[in-house]
Amino acid sequence: MHEQINFAIEILGTISFSMSGSFAAMQKRLDPFGVLIIAFVTSVGGGTVRDLLLDIPVFWMHDLLMCGVILITSIFSMIFKSIEKNFKVTLFIFDSFGLGLFTIIGVQKGLNADIHPLICIGLGTITGCFGGIIRDILLNRIPLIFRKEIYASACIIGGAIFLILNTFTDLSYTIIQIFTILLIVAIRTFAVKYHWQMPKFYGYNNDAEM
Repeated sequence: MHEQINFAIEILGTISFSMSGSFAAMQKRLDPFGVLIIAFVTSVGGGTVRDLLLDIPVFWMHDLLMCGVILITSIFSMIFKSIEKNFKVTLFIFDSFGLGLFTIIGVQKGLNADIHPLICIGLGTITGCFGGIIRDILLNRIPLIFRKEIYASACIIGGAIFLILNTFTDLSYTIIQIFTILLIVAIRTFAVKYHWQMPKFYGYNNDAEM
């Protein structure tokens, strides 16, 4: 049962990040091939880094299903583009759900590899964030994780809550998964709606120092 749920979460995460990457690429007016490439790196970037760190086979290189899901989702996104006009809202929705879904996948992969819980949170954050980092770099944008928006912090909080609930409560594993995924999405949503921000550094005035 757990394996089926984890598989469903991975598929949904792949679809969410594929949609996110596709809409981000279309915002930049890339051609269909460019849209497909951006969708692919957004979907598999975080998981690839995670698997390399865990020294295990990279998941998508042995699973054509994931590649097929990305291809179909990208094509659907390009068709849906003629109907959907508000790229910004659509991109945010899919990016938030992808973030939540992939964060939990990363934490679970770490637990399965008997990694220390704190490192598991880091793996969850990497899985959730790195695809978006690569996407934004390729699209010549400052990645969200490096801006003042609440992004990686949502992964860290969600991953920590997941481990706490899994360790100290008797809640079913499925309920914990769903709750923490929705928690990450909620944190991202409220952060944007109410302008929650991380503090940022300002440049020094060199003239003043002289």
